Amino acid sequence: MPEIATIEVVFLLLLFFIVVFGVLAQTLNTPYPIVMVIGGLLLGFVPGILDVSLNPDLIFLVVLPPLLYASAWTTSWRDFHHNLISICFLAFGLVGFTVVGVAFIAPHVFPDFDWRLGLVLGAVVAPTDAIAASSIARRLGLPAHIVDILEGESLINDATGLLALQFAVAIVVSRQMPTLYTGLVTLGWLIVGGVGLGLLVGWIVDWVERRIDDGPIEITLSLLVPYAVYFAADAVHASGVLAVVTCGLFLGRRSSHLFSPTVRLHISSFWQSFSFVLNGLVFVLLGLQLPALRKALSGVPLRTLILEGAVFSLVLILLRLVWIYPGTHFAWLLRTRVLHQTEPVPEAKQIFVVGWTGMRGVLSLAAALALPTVLANGQLFPHRHLIVFLTFSVIVVTLVVQGLTLPALIRLFGLAGGTGPTSEEQLARRIVLKAAVTHLEAAQRHDHRKSAGLYKDLILHYRQRLAGLDPNFSNRAEVASHDRNIEISRETLIIERDTAIRLRNEGTINDEILRRLERELDLSETRFAMGDDQ
Repeated sequence: MPEIATIEVVFLLLLFFIVVFGVLAQTLNTPYPIVMVIGGLLLGFVPGILDVSLNPDLIFLVVLPPLLYASAWTTSWRDFHHNLISICFLAFGLVGFTVVGVAFIAPHVFPDFDWRLGLVLGAVVAPTDAIAASSIARRLGLPAHIVDILEGESLINDATGLLALQFAVAIVVSRQMPTLYTGLVTLGWLIVGGVGLGLLVGWIVDWVERRIDDGPIEITLSLLVPYAVYFAADAVHASGVLAVVTCGLFLGRRSSHLFSPTVRLHISSFWQSFSFVLNGLVFVLLGLQLPALRKALSGVPLRTLILEGAVFSLVLILLRLVWIYPGTHFAWLLRTRVLHQTEPVPEAKQIFVVGWTGMRGVLSLAAALALPTVLANGQLFPHRHLIVFLTFSVIVVTLVVQGLTLPALIRLFGLAGGTGPTSEEQLARRIVLKAAVTHLEAAQRHDHRKSAGLYKDLILHYRQRLAGLDPNFSNRAEVASHDRNIEISRETLIIERDTAIRLRNEGTINDEILRRLERELDLSETRFAMGDDQ
């Protein structure tokens, strides 16, 4: 019972700090991963508040599958496919370059390190973090094509980094060098098996979802899917990461046909909240690991540790920048000359921003913590605690330093994108509204004037919305009329809401009926709010 009580207190405190740091991030207009990591670091210095060690199994088996699934679900397949060459140059080429580069540099920087330990360290820190890349890049208004590449890289490079780590650990533990044939076969099965299993599970879920229309059941199924596909891939020694990403991409593209509008709203709200809580937990827990790491390296002077962490973080940042320029141009040549894609020549400032946006996250720390403690001969795994500390240092530097300097860099280079609707979105809205007007006009002609007034009002409503989206539209009176219509409708919604609450307070209706009415009013108000953004 005391242990359970302790777990309850720790869990409640973690949730409390997630809320506090989340509000602080909004107030400071700073991406929440940065604030939560800094908050966790500060909490670690307060004695007696939280003493929580990060279990790597918690990350790999509990946190990673749903977060990868959620990120893949919201990723555009069109943009992912269009940028696949650039993504692969980062997810495969840069990971390999980082691992080899760290293996070569580490013996010259850290005493008693050899190239084998360098391989392990490089494999641990090579993958970028999907959570950090997505939340920070989008929040800062980076151009869409840069965000697409960064998100795609972070979704795939987890698999390549973990494969490299598997080989590197085997070299250190058993002193066995894997052959090129073994490496290629293993990599091939990880990719083919992971992608194939992800598509198979996605197809099965698609078949099941089309026969269900119940919010709670479908939310539960959506939570089950990433764990099921991850564990299934792990059971056949394929890539669980690629399986989850593939399944998420497949089902995300088909979601428009799988869910009713009500269920889609429920699922979207659930995953938005669930992802925030999981992200908050891992970033706060990440910051809280510093006291335990310092204790494990108590025999090393703090100044030495800080210097080594800073030097290694700088080395890792430079390795990414060294690769990013030739890698980007070579990827551009392949895309334009071989695939015949229409792509402008990459600008140096855009390439630099992609190179600077290489944040590491909790997956790297979990991989470091999951390193074996002993070798095959029974000796302790050499410099394990230092590898964990260096990984922690890289995460803090890339998240906090690069994350906080990125807004200034984006403004300096003039790369800040707008937060409003894109030209592509505006075009889509115009085409959709024109299709609606065309349908209403055709239906009005075939209705033999039975509902002439109704059709007239609806057509006028859609034409007014269309007028607000058409930059060449000259009759601003219709736009003003549409804006006034929205204003009056909002005022009416307030009256409806106040009246429903009054009826509940008077005992005329119960709370359940009030919630139903409120939901309808909320949806209507959300629609008007979206209309303002057009």
